[in-house]
Amino acid sequence: MSSVPSDVTSSGEHRLSRLDEQGKHTLFTGARTANTFAETPVTDAELTDIWELAKWAPTSANSQPLRVLFVREGEGRNRLVKHMDEGNRAKTAAAPAVAVLAMDTRFHEYIPALLPHKPELKDVFAGNDDLRVGSASFNATLQTGYFILAVRAQGLAAGPMSGFDTAAVDAEFFPDGRFHSILVVNIGHPGRDPWYARLPRLGNDDVLQWV
Repeated sequence: MSSVPSDVTSSGEHRLSRLDEQGKHTLFTGARTANTFAETPVTDAELTDIWELAKWAPTSANSQPLRVLFVREGEGRNRLVKHMDEGNRAKTAAAPAVAVLAMDTRFHEYIPALLPHKPELKDVFAGNDDLRVGSASFNATLQTGYFILAVRAQGLAAGPMSGFDTAAVDAEFFPDGRFHSILVVNIGHPGRDPWYARLPRLGNDDVLQWV
């Protein structure tokens, strides 16, 4: 039987715990996109721990189409850097760790294991290319947001970048065509002058509606 960490009231209702102010600051209000990183290494274990958090967040039909390629310094990094936009190359070359986030266009093959009460959904996706690719794109993109929050939760800074040649990265690292890259994320501890000035956010009146 699975369980969710929570308090149970006398009536059987669950009361979930809330992040304290420090937790909110770490994940949201105080978190920034890093543009420089310290030379402090990021270990394979730390990178694995990022995914161990990110994987728990929801996707439709528990499909989990995101795939993660961690690119170490050296030959692999050089292969990636050449496909980054010019303004992003130095940052990606210098980051202690880099992740290429991609969607798996054949994620449906895992449906019987991930959605055991409805394994027939595998065949539904297999028979409809538009549905399958659309679902993979939406849910993998959703998971990239979770991934960035997981980086922050591990006490690391993230530098997400969409400025790269996706077709070239796919040809370089995913030549069989199954995975399609979405985002490159530089990962590490913040370096010297890591942040740009905080940009504005839309206010409630611009975003929220009530009916």
